[in-house]
Amino acid sequence: MKQRILKNWTFMRVFYLSIGIIVIVQSIINQQWLMLLLGGYFASMGLFAFGCASGNCYGGSCETEKNYPLDKSSETLYNKIDS
Repeated sequence: MKQRILKNWTFMRVFYLSIGIIVIVQSIINQQWLMLLLGGYFASMGLFAFGCASGNCYGGSCETEKNYPLDKSSETLYNKIDS
């Protein structure tokens, strides 16, 4: 956990953390308590590097390969869709 907080800071992480802090401060000033949840979500995304703030899924496990059927008749349909 310490590695995720201290390493690999990007512009997006700083952006999400700062937006989250701004939303938290504004929600406290305006006494909009439900907005604390939204600000906390954005701040935690930036702080702990998950979701969009990490640039991709943590660990790179979200990248998938295309699985095409082996049937020749269906293969031409997929080739037309990809191009």
